[in-house]
Amino acid sequence: MSNVPLVITGVHMDLTDAMKAIVCEKVEKLFRHNSRIVRAHVELVHGRSRDHSREFAAQIRLELPGPDIVVREESNDLYKSLDFLVDKVDRQLRRRHRLDKEKRNHPHSTDLGDLGKVA
Repeated sequence: MSNVPLVITGVHMDLTDAMKAIVCEKVEKLFRHNSRIVRAHVELVHGRSRDHSREFAAQIRLELPGPDIVVREESNDLYKSLDFLVDKVDRQLRRRHRLDKEKRNHPHSTDLGDLGKVA
């Protein structure tokens, strides 16, 4: 595992060692894609609702330079929620990296208007 702190919490459920291992395995994929992640908080929630289609939720908060990434995914299976969550965050990290690279490679000139002209 990488040296990035990973905090895993369970809401309305007990976390087993197997669940923690699966979460670590899934989130490790994100750490390999982006080395600038400072900390990751993963929250697994068992919602007591009548609608069983959204009974389990997985939420992640990635702390990195710039705005944090916060994503929540709900479904009827905890492991499915976790898979969807990691895929969604992975897409967001790749998009952010692509946009940062685009900004670096194609900087926009700043128009100062009349401020830059000396009479």
